Amino acid sequence: MQPDIPGPPEQAGRTLRETSPARAWTTRLVILGIVLSALNLRPAITSLGALLEEVRDGLGMSGSVAGLLTSVPPLCFAVFGVMAPRLARRFGPGAVVCAGMAAIATGLLIRPYAGGTAGFLAGSALALMGIAVSNVLMPVIVKRWFPDRVGSMTGLYSMALALGTSAAAAVTVPMTEALGGSWQYGLAAWAALAAAAVLPWIPLVRDRGAAPSDRSGRSGPSDRPAARQRHAREEAPALRITRSRTAWALAVFFGLQATAAYITMGWMAQIFRDAGVAASTAGLLLAVTMVMGVPLAFVIPRLATRLPHQGPIALALGACGLAGYAGLYFAPAAGAWLWALLLGVSNCAFPLALTMVGMRARTGAGVAQLSAFAQSTGYLISIPGPLLVGVLYQHSGGWGLPIALMAALMIPQMAVGVLAGRNRTVEEEAAAR
Repeated sequence: MQPDIPGPPEQAGRTLRETSPARAWTTRLVILGIVLSALNLRPAITSLGALLEEVRDGLGMSGSVAGLLTSVPPLCFAVFGVMAPRLARRFGPGAVVCAGMAAIATGLLIRPYAGGTAGFLAGSALALMGIAVSNVLMPVIVKRWFPDRVGSMTGLYSMALALGTSAAAAVTVPMTEALGGSWQYGLAAWAALAAAAVLPWIPLVRDRGAAPSDRSGRSGPSDRPAARQRHAREEAPALRITRSRTAWALAVFFGLQATAAYITMGWMAQIFRDAGVAASTAGLLLAVTMVMGVPLAFVIPRLATRLPHQGPIALALGACGLAGYAGLYFAPAAGAWLWALLLGVSNCAFPLALTMVGMRARTGAGVAQLSAFAQSTGYLISIPGPLLVGVLYQHSGGWGLPIALMAALMIPQMAVGVLAGRNRTVEEEAAAR
């Protein structure tokens, strides 16, 4: 067998010129796909929160059933998110996210017209299934394509997610009024944004997730199928993620911040409306809470990657949450804008959690396992919160007990945030036990 003989310099230069633009174009396409996908990961939820009273009246829901409806997102995220790594290994992350965006568009389009509460829940579940797999795979795609820019790319992704969240909260009510006042039209309109997010991933459907092997544009081992499979085996050692205390701390932190986020998205507008705030203003207040994540979601991941311990950030965010809940309890209408700002800062625990997922594992395979475990377990933990808030609201006749519950949950969130922020990896902990 003859050894490989490198080609002449002019051939190598020609190969470099031919491959570099293609790789640069693909990288731009991945960035566009990440941003458009992130924009679609919350409008299904916050658009419903802005119109929850109209949906309840239209479908004849009780407060408890509405609380169940606000618990559906974390349930779907937990059930479907755990499947994401396996689907990504079989079809590639790009193909799975592409299918996820298509599921979001379809679910958002059909749920207002499915007829009755059961049909509404089924359409919501389809959209949330697409969100679930995309939630898990976004940190994986960031780690694989941008291993040296995890903080900045996670910040960009989180910023786009916060922008989509706040836009849906702010725009849904006036958009519904512009469309004739039908809540069905107001909710279904968000399917168009999800359909647009399908497009960047279509050229990447055949890609199995192999990122450029280096920055030079030269073909590396991952360009050849046999070498790519060998590389995947080397990158994915058997990792018993449940042996890692950091993984458990991160899962609980993820779950508690998700509890606070989904209670906020599902119920905060209603809290303000019950305090005498107009419906349109309540939607704007929810939008302010969500829009705080736009700048902070870009700053916090970059700051987190520069610190050896992310616990102080978790404590600062939790303190803002406690102050915001105290304001909602004592003077919900008088200081509404301040409480919205404080709770918006507190909700930036989500980009912090995503950043720690990327930092607490050494390899792409480790990030995939940790992301699936932390998000699926975390969303399971968060399921009872919104439902319990609905039950307490209905049976107590006010918001005192629900707000006290929200504040109480912030204490353990701060504690596990400190544990999850320690400078260690899940691979080290799993191997040591």
